[in-house]
Amino acid sequence: MPPTSPDLLDLDSLLTEDERAVRASVRRACEEHVLPHVAGWYERGEVPHDQVRELAREFGSLGLLGMHLEGYGCAGMSAVDYGVASTELEAADSGVRSLVSVQGSLAMQALHAFGSEEQKQEWLPPMAAGEAIGCFGLTEPDHGSDPGSMTTRAERDGQDWVLRGTKTWITSAPLADVAVVWARTGDGVRGFVVPTATPGVSTPTIRHKMSLRASVTGQVVLEDVRLPADAVLPGVRGLKGPLSCLSEARYGIVWGSMGAARTALETALSYAAEREQFGRPISAFQLTQAKLARMHQAWATGTLLALHLGRLKDSTGLRPEQVSVGKLNNVTAALEICRTARTILGANGVSGEYPIMRHANNLESVLTYEGTEEMHTLVVGQALTGQQAYR
Repeated sequence: MPPTSPDLLDLDSLLTEDERAVRASVRRACEEHVLPHVAGWYERGEVPHDQVRELAREFGSLGLLGMHLEGYGCAGMSAVDYGVASTELEAADSGVRSLVSVQGSLAMQALHAFGSEEQKQEWLPPMAAGEAIGCFGLTEPDHGSDPGSMTTRAERDGQDWVLRGTKTWITSAPLADVAVVWARTGDGVRGFVVPTATPGVSTPTIRHKMSLRASVTGQVVLEDVRLPADAVLPGVRGLKGPLSCLSEARYGIVWGSMGAARTALETALSYAAEREQFGRPISAFQLTQAKLARMHQAWATGTLLALHLGRLKDSTGLRPEQVSVGKLNNVTAALEICRTARTILGANGVSGEYPIMRHANNLESVLTYEGTEEMHTLVVGQALTGQQAYR
């Protein structure tokens, strides 16, 4: 029989006792509140909104929402703490990690970094507790990798702002209480705090997804939405605002993707030990062992990279290209691990009785969102050469 953990390098010893305690707490929460339901959510392609809100409150009680932020009810934990939490969340499901990531690293991060004191006091405490759900409106139907070409506009009308436009592929939008929306103004791109109950706001659900099916995804449609003057985020102008938030969320993906990879590796190890062909377990065959060895190599390397970036973030901070290296390496590695694990399980690998195909399909979205593989490749290329190749 294989070991209970694929950790041949004793990576666990690199974590502090407190970091292991965070991991254990999040793992227990996922075992109790996510794993009994997630296969059904995925198969149906629908998560009841009341269950998402219940899950958010549970995560809020553990301090997971905006856990890296200080004050306003946030836990103020380290980047590595956030990383190990992201690993456990995505070991359960990428959509569950997305819920926490969008809440904390996008919506709450934008408010915390760029909001007025009044905006922070109004929204951050209930969002940290999971009592209010937030979303982050940047991507548009015709503008993904090029947010500078966004067409959503905010115009002055007296003292008010009037917003018009559509954001799409927005995690948590259909159940969100507040959206942080980025729009073009006469003074550049600005962020706006948009309560979703405001007249003119609608948040239709995007259906028929083949990936992230255990995540609530929708649009934010703004039809002559009138907001007061103080709805604007005062602390930033230009794309550096939303892009800095995306960098925070991408950091969580570096860790989270290794959670999905670990689940696939553990599943393949267990299955290979139990599945017999030609009179012995398939784990005894050389080609299967070669697959498992390569999967372990990629998972261990990616986990070490995530930890290195986490320690660096806690000590000196991260440059955007360093986050790009992490996302590019770890998501592509996790995808390959899931695909290889699927081959070890044979036909059973496509069954919902096992988590591998769910994770593989989810990672197809993770590969694309918050910076496509191509964009991160070019960010790394520019850092290496000093030449910008994507314009």
